[in-house]
Amino acid sequence: MEYFSSDFTLGILGGGQLGKMMLYETRKWDIRTKVMDASEEAPCKIACNEFVKGSLMDFDAVYNFGKDVDVLTIEIENVNLGALEKLEDEGKKVYPPTKALRIIQNKAKQKLFYVDHGIPTAEFHRFAYKSEIEDSIANGGMSFPFIWKAAQFGYDGQGVKVVRKLEDLEGLPAGDCIAEEMVDFKNELAVIVARSVSGEVKTYPVVEMEFHPEANQVEYVICPARIDSKVAQKAQEIALKVSEKIQQVGLLAVEMFQTQDDQILVNEVAPRPHNSGHYSIEASYTNQFEQHIRAILDLPLGSTDSKVAGIMVNLVGAEGHTGDVVYENIDEILRMEGVTPHIYGKKQTRPFRKMGHVTIVNEDISEARRIAQQVKERIIVISK
Repeated sequence: MEYFSSDFTLGILGGGQLGKMMLYETRKWDIRTKVMDASEEAPCKIACNEFVKGSLMDFDAVYNFGKDVDVLTIEIENVNLGALEKLEDEGKKVYPPTKALRIIQNKAKQKLFYVDHGIPTAEFHRFAYKSEIEDSIANGGMSFPFIWKAAQFGYDGQGVKVVRKLEDLEGLPAGDCIAEEMVDFKNELAVIVARSVSGEVKTYPVVEMEFHPEANQVEYVICPARIDSKVAQKAQEIALKVSEKIQQVGLLAVEMFQTQDDQILVNEVAPRPHNSGHYSIEASYTNQFEQHIRAILDLPLGSTDSKVAGIMVNLVGAEGHTGDVVYENIDEILRMEGVTPHIYGKKQTRPFRKMGHVTIVNEDISEARRIAQQVKERIIVISK
């Protein structure tokens, strides 16, 4: 199939910042795109050839959208899987495959998948109702502390909570969830695996992630991870195993814990471009968004090597600010060498909402981390 400067149409479900950055690559190659999102203010709207307003969880909206494109992909996994299955049954190319999405979309199914396939992960219990957790604690089946996770629809730190006492369960959703043993870890790591339609596979270098203690969001992504090479090799091997078993097409971001004794435990995965790969736009030979396009169109995969050390700093809405966004002190970071801001195009800010990111590249990873700290301290996302 001819993709470039042709009538071929790539459909993208979801119009957020990941889709917008994917569209940088489709515009570079003159690939026609059609995007659906529930919001008229979606960042993708300005960059795609055709924009459709519609709910990603609505069967008819997703099905009708998918019928009119040649290949369908996602930028967020919370989509109507029934509609995608029907499209696949009718011969439509859907990547990642719905079979993989069914596992990934539900964290309980995801964890059970790891157990069934011998993939190391933290100990956990599955509960149909939150009240069952309280019963388990009362009967000695569980003890504090643990991590509560909603089985579905968690995103950007939502749907996850550290539970240290019974009162911490108050106000949490009552439905399907897991309670996960807290892991004593040295580092939180991630590996992005790219797998094409025909099965070509490449991995990006292991990255190290530093999280905000309250929002449970990534603050810094550091590439390469500052870990022993044997640990990095183990992390890549496990990520490859997850991708192989789940039969992902496109990108699969595998988030992991490095324990105190250097074991690797899989936390969770995302079947799309991911926050942990944003550094690649400036630092890699082939950035993650181009690689995803290559993979789902079955084009040769590009080099995943880094040209230079890279660090990504998330720009999130400051606490106490909701409304029209202002990026304070952005001129200061623009004066800094090797610093590139990416603004996502969301007009309204709120506490901890992802509004953009900044990439810092430098031949010295320690110097890059120092500059990243300066960036984090200077630029502030507030409201008018």
